[in-house]
Amino acid sequence: MNESILREQLVSQLEGGQAYLPVREIFEGFPVECAGVRIDSIRHTPWELLEHLRIAQWDILQFTIDPAHVTPPWPDEHWPKKSAPESVDAWQASVDAFLSELEDVKKLARSLEPPLFEKIPHGSGQTYLREILLVADHNSHHLGQLLMLRRALEA
Repeated sequence: MNESILREQLVSQLEGGQAYLPVREIFEGFPVECAGVRIDSIRHTPWELLEHLRIAQWDILQFTIDPAHVTPPWPDEHWPKKSAPESVDAWQASVDAFLSELEDVKKLARSLEPPLFEKIPHGSGQTYLREILLVADHNSHHLGQLLMLRRALEA
């Protein structure tokens, strides 16, 4: 197997743009004034989804690269306490942090070290590949929800 091809595919999946919109486009022009709006029968607001994305991605990345990382309690510390951002700046700071850490995950996917199939020394059997795939899968799920909410709010 050619690991460089696998690494390229991982980065492509993390960036989006194949089966769904590129990640950055989901956030561009997002109606931030609606970030705390809860649509009937939909469980989360856009803010809740964004913050959950940010927190979960941060947690997975930190687990992967930092042996001293302690995962926050699930689910309470993986979701925000409030349903809306305190300001447009708070929304943007969360988007910026999410995108910055997404870049860090992509760097890990591109890096030749550690090998993708190597077990994480401080883990319980997880590999680097598994954690990168977990970020890609989790992000695509919730980014799809966020895009669905955006379209409903803009309609």
